[in-house]
Amino acid sequence: MGSAALTQVQFSVWFCHLDDDNYLNVDNLLSVLSEYPPEQDHYLGRSSLNHAIETIDREDGMKTVRFWFATGGAGFCISRALALNMSPYAGGGLFTSMCNRIRLPDDVTVGFISEHLVKTKLTSNKLFNSHLQFLKLFKGETLKKQITLSYGLSEQRSNVVTVPEAIFTIQEDPSRFLSLHCYLYPDADICHRQHAVKFVNNHSR
Repeated sequence: MGSAALTQVQFSVWFCHLDDDNYLNVDNLLSVLSEYPPEQDHYLGRSSLNHAIETIDREDGMKTVRFWFATGGAGFCISRALALNMSPYAGGGLFTSMCNRIRLPDDVTVGFISEHLVKTKLTSNKLFNSHLQFLKLFKGETLKKQITLSYGLSEQRSNVVTVPEAIFTIQEDPSRFLSLHCYLYPDADICHRQHAVKFVNNHSR
């Protein structure tokens, strides 16, 4: 997430981070990003907390610092301008040292750099969703509006979205992402049952 990504974003207008358990609705993401000029500093995402996080800055006299951060589990986006302003703190291999500076994970460190060092506040957007949300509440038309969705599977319970008229069974599609994709894009090849069965069989081996 660190220096390599911030180097690449010099050739892009936005950098967006997602986890491998996210479903991304690209159309909704592009629609939201179009509202924010990438030549200005913008940090978009969703906090997993209802309060700013507090930690110690070990390179500034052990001062206590407070800031918001966008949880990586829901995905977040940084404009090109902000990424370039963050690069003195995170580029060239410095990102790991920044994580060590506050001894917190990478997504928290992005918030530390953006909010505390560069002074660009998080713009909260609740269309970004992680497994920390109660995903079963997302149904029907609500699903169509989200930017990212996630899932959680454990022996005790599953935390997945509810897809109307899902064409895949729970066994075929435990994350519900295939069914979700077909709900959003019913004309996709994978959503025709004969293609769907072939896809599931090929990926279950």
